Amino acid sequence: MRMLHTMLRVGDLDKSIKFYCDILGMKLLRRKDYPGGEFTLAFVGYGEEKDNTVIELTYNWGVEEYDLGKGYGHIALGVDDIYGTCDRIKAQGGKVSREPGPMKHGSTVIAFVEDPDGYKIELIQLGTQGSAKKEAAATV
Repeated sequence: MRMLHTMLRVGDLDKSIKFYCDILGMKLLRRKDYPGGEFTLAFVGYGEEKDNTVIELTYNWGVEEYDLGKGYGHIALGVDDIYGTCDRIKAQGGKVSREPGPMKHGSTVIAFVEDPDGYKIELIQLGTQGSAKKEAAATV
């Protein structure tokens, strides 16, 4: 088994595709309207679906907003330069809701951004993740 995709319901499909593709650097892999069900699916990601986990953006026609609820957490993306990435996201009009820095009780460097619907995306500085485990093991 392998992870295929994560699905998010979005209120403005074009705005969401623009965010994930133009601001986060993903590619639109496919998009299809389903008139009988009155919805459109768009798949975005950093590589082809046959080799990578992707995000399915689902637009239910006529629904412009969703309550995100309390169960959703976030999508995590690894980045090489978290500070430069956050600067670029802000320069393109994206929302950084937590500036880059070490996570609480650890040294993994993280930041959070939000997509147009308010879904949170965690950015993790590659090479710093798992540092809290190493620190805990060193003190045992």
